[in-house]
Amino acid sequence: MDLIDGLRAFVATAETGSFTGAAARLGLSNRLTSKYVAELEERLGARLLQRTTRKVGLTAPGETLLARAPALLDDLDAMLANVTEDGRGFSGSLRVSAPVTFGEKYVKDMLARFAAPHERLVIDLRLSDAYIDLAEAGIDLAFRVGDTPPSALKRRKLGEIRSVLVASPDYLAQHPAPERPEELAQHACIVDTNRNDPAAWSFGRGGAVQTIEVRTRFMVNSAQVARDLALAGNGIAFCPVFVLGDDIGTGRLVPLLSDYDTPSHMLSAVWLAGRTLPRKVRALIDFAVEDVRAIGLDPQNTG
Repeated sequence: MDLIDGLRAFVATAETGSFTGAAARLGLSNRLTSKYVAELEERLGARLLQRTTRKVGLTAPGETLLARAPALLDDLDAMLANVTEDGRGFSGSLRVSAPVTFGEKYVKDMLARFAAPHERLVIDLRLSDAYIDLAEAGIDLAFRVGDTPPSALKRRKLGEIRSVLVASPDYLAQHPAPERPEELAQHACIVDTNRNDPAAWSFGRGGAVQTIEVRTRFMVNSAQVARDLALAGNGIAFCPVFVLGDDIGTGRLVPLLSDYDTPSHMLSAVWLAGRTLPRKVRALIDFAVEDVRAIGLDPQNTG
C-alpha cells in the first residue's frame, strides 16, 4: 500500500463518517478503502478509527492525524498540479454539483467551455435539487441559487438571478394581461414548488413590497416545466431568467407587470471551508465569474 493512498482513504472516511462515503468520494470499492485504512493503521501501529455497524468515529490518534493530514494532502496535490498542469492543462477529475434545471440549462455548457482546452480533465457533474453534503459526496464545487451556505462552506458570489412573470400570447388572447399584482387572483398560475412559499409572489414598487397569494392551476417542482406549461398557454408562470432563453425576445412569451420589481436570488459557487483549494477548482470559480458576466445570464447582475 502506498502511504498517500492510505492517508487519502483515512481522511475521506473520517470526513464522510463511513467507508461507503469515502469509497464514493475516492472512486474505490468499500473493500479497498477499508483495506487501505487498515494497512495504514498497521503501518502506524495505532488504531485510527472506531468501527460500528452504522458509522465510524475517530480515536485519539485518529484525531491527531486528521488535524494535519488534509493540509498535507492538499499541499501535495497543489505541488504536483503545479508541475503537471503547467503547459499541459488541468488533469484528473473535478466533481461538480448543481440544481437540476440550472445545471441542464446553464452549468453543463459552462463546464464544457471550461474543459475545452483541458483534454485530460474529467468533469463529473451531479444534478440534484436536494441539499448535497459536499464532504460526504466528495464534491469539489457546487453551484447554488438562493440558499445561504452553512458555516462549513465558503462562498463566492457569481451574480443575482431575477425571476420574471410571463405568459404566452395565446393565453393573453383569452385572458387580459394583469396590470396590478392583485389581478393575478383572476388568472391561472403555474407554481414552481422549488421556491420558498411557492404560491406567494412578491412585487416591489417605490420601496414597498406587495405579496400576492396566487390561484394555482399547476404545481411543479421544475422551473423548466413551469416555463413549458406557460409556453403551451396553460397560465402565468414566475420563471428565473435562465430558463427563458430567447422566449421573450422572440415573442413566444410575454413579460407581465414589467414596471414592478421582481425578486432576485443569489447565484454562488460554494466549497468546503478549511481546505487548500486546488488550482483547477480556483480556475473554475474564476471562469464561472467571467462566464456569467459574458453571456448575460443575469441582465441586472450586481455580482
